[in-house]
Amino acid sequence: MSGLDFLQDDQRRLFIGGSWTDAEGGGTFDVVDPADGSVLCQVADATVADGQRALEAAVAAQDDWARSNPRDRGEILRRAFELVAARSGDFAALMSLEMGKTTKEAAGEVTYGNEFLRWFSEEAVRIHGRYMQAPAGGSRLLTLKKPVGPCLFVTPWNFPLAMGTRKIGPAVAAGCTIVVKPAQQTPLTMLALAATFAEAGLPDGVLNIVPTTNAGEVSAAIMADPRLRKVSFTGSTGIGKILVKQAADQLQRVSMELGGNAPFLVFEDADVDAAVDGAMLAKMRNMGEACTAANRFLVHASVADEFAKKLADRMGALTLGRGQDDATDVGPLIDEKAVASVSKLVDSAVDAGASVVVGGQAHGGPGFFYPPTVLVDVPHDAEINREEIFGPVAPITTFETEDEAVRKANDTEYGLSSYVFTRDLQRAIRLAEALDFGMIGMNTGLVSNPAAPFGGVKASGFGREGGFEGIEEYLDTTYVALAL
Repeated sequence: MSGLDFLQDDQRRLFIGGSWTDAEGGGTFDVVDPADGSVLCQVADATVADGQRALEAAVAAQDDWARSNPRDRGEILRRAFELVAARSGDFAALMSLEMGKTTKEAAGEVTYGNEFLRWFSEEAVRIHGRYMQAPAGGSRLLTLKKPVGPCLFVTPWNFPLAMGTRKIGPAVAAGCTIVVKPAQQTPLTMLALAATFAEAGLPDGVLNIVPTTNAGEVSAAIMADPRLRKVSFTGSTGIGKILVKQAADQLQRVSMELGGNAPFLVFEDADVDAAVDGAMLAKMRNMGEACTAANRFLVHASVADEFAKKLADRMGALTLGRGQDDATDVGPLIDEKAVASVSKLVDSAVDAGASVVVGGQAHGGPGFFYPPTVLVDVPHDAEINREEIFGPVAPITTFETEDEAVRKANDTEYGLSSYVFTRDLQRAIRLAEALDFGMIGMNTGLVSNPAAPFGGVKASGFGREGGFEGIEEYLDTTYVALAL
């Protein structure tokens, strides 16, 4: 069993209150294969009323779920982890079809995303309060941690499993109920995950899934209800700002993991081969369609030619194709709009004086493909250095001094991830303190880890997912004054 066969016909509907149900009016929408533009299947298209039904189910389940034993919540997460692990090939095949990434890369996402379920299965029993004597004496101070309550999760298309598990995992562990609005382009993986949680024993109503083509109105109606207490969103900064404003009306807690514009700094003392290896990881993960992707390559002038040639050789050797083909290294982008956006940024950079070393032209024909591309002599103020590329393009800009590198790296409204390659330990420490980013990859092109806090600063959002910090996003603190 693989691909679409993994998701039963009945499971292509809404999942509300533990049941698979049609959308109000029976509406559906197409899920498209980005490799050729064909329709994979149809799924139920939730209406505003369906979103409100999902919230009703979450509210109805909240009190009992909040009172459940932490050990029981952890065991459910552990069973879900084991089920996903046993079906990793099926999840990877399904994800590859709807999103386009290679099955090898999809399998890597299953492993990574599933670790959030294992991590938070262990954190469920480690929710701590405290007890202490008041400094002035005469009383005691007690603090309790309680689940925030029903949550709305809006997840993106680029990591259909992992962006769900790193929100669902801590919420389930904390005792919160959930409504998930998955991305329109990639709802199938989330529906398969809901079926897996049901099999793992998650009570009805704790997790509800409402795919929709009307995301704005469905989400707004759910957020207008004062019973919703938490919103977590991964996606663009523009949409994140809208959601924060809407959440303000009910003073809902929010976590926002938004856009990125990650600098990749290569200093004159760096191991250039190691830097190229790191660049391939930081740039080409998910075809560059990742908020953590290296977006701007800032390379010391003395090693820029060597770095550019070696990176171009590696990028140019990659094979484009369907994600399900064994020979494929790079799958398609998510849709035609994505190809147009990447093409526009590359053309604009060339117009501004950049040169194409490899790639640089979108492929014609079926599917939404763009070739791995390396640009050199890119002006610092070029549009491609200011906008999130979300594609397999590496623009290289040079610098001469450490201060210049830091200034150029921080010259962005975003502050999610950054990467540094240097063999100077003192410089590494200086840069860790000077770079205005929530995450820094020091001599590595991979920063994501379920045991570490994921999140950014500035226009990249706020809140943290993963690590010890992740579950705190779903807990309120109650203070009790105990008179003696």
